[in-house]
Amino acid sequence: MSKADKQGHYLISTVAKKSGLKSELVRAWERRYQAVVPARTAGGHRVYTELDIARLKLLHLATNNGHSISQIARLSLDDLKSLLKTEETTRQLESRIEKLNLNDKKILAEEYIEKCYAAVLAFDAMALESHFENAIVALGTGEFIEQLLTPLLTMIGERWKTGELRPVHEHMVSAIIRSLTYILRNNAPPAKKSPNMVVSTPIGQMHELGALLAAIMAELKGWRVTYLGANLPAEEIAAAVKYTDARAVTISISFATDDLVISKELRRLKKFCGSEVALIVGGRAAPHYQALLDEIGVLNITGYGHFREILDQLESSPRQPD
Repeated sequence: MSKADKQGHYLISTVAKKSGLKSELVRAWERRYQAVVPARTAGGHRVYTELDIARLKLLHLATNNGHSISQIARLSLDDLKSLLKTEETTRQLESRIEKLNLNDKKILAEEYIEKCYAAVLAFDAMALESHFENAIVALGTGEFIEQLLTPLLTMIGERWKTGELRPVHEHMVSAIIRSLTYILRNNAPPAKKSPNMVVSTPIGQMHELGALLAAIMAELKGWRVTYLGANLPAEEIAAAVKYTDARAVTISISFATDDLVISKELRRLKKFCGSEVALIVGGRAAPHYQALLDEIGVLNITGYGHFREILDQLESSPRQPD
């Protein structure tokens, strides 16, 4: 049996992670106070429901506030919530519960990474696509990209270098991600005053997943994004910037090369777009060009959180005159 079956039943190892309690303490509360009453599998293993986990989370919070488990173990969920609300403001309580929920998503993402990598290793495209679709629903688009997809792609890249995976594995994963773009992209129309952005990769850079994911993250922030795909010369990207009156252009660089093509293209793009358009560069190979990026005044993305900060700053600041 897996950690969670289709009915939402969880083994105690997962319950411990989700509730923040040690497995031994969960068993003790169950045995001594009947705080939860789990079902059993045919093999005798305890299985817990989402309701059990919710109870354990609230009991955890209450005992941390000084309450004795023996006095509160059998309170209903509503009674537990009322008890906690009398001691903390609603905002404080929601904040603490939200932290537990965020931890849940991190744990869930880690579980999906294991499942997805197993599907990649088995070269099972149908299973991988199914895991991706379920994870998008469970985590939400932003968390799916940041907490599952990015670490998974990093793992695949590392295992490809060691020979555990072949290039065909990476191509399969990339194809599936592209096929899910219609789910990931923000289909809600942006506000009329939303800033415009152009996203692409420079000439010679054929891998576009980094650019595609950056476009999706910008859309989630409310930007109006024109995604151009991969392998475009600077003058074509600049033309799109002018056609759309873009406030920013985001470029992804996945592989460093020994020639001067990327450096030349970035210089040309910065010149064509002018100072009023922000040039943002990210991707696995971006640090290789750090000296150039600093020289020509490019904003270098260090992560999705940093990318969101850059977008917020650009949206709130006036354009610089060309």
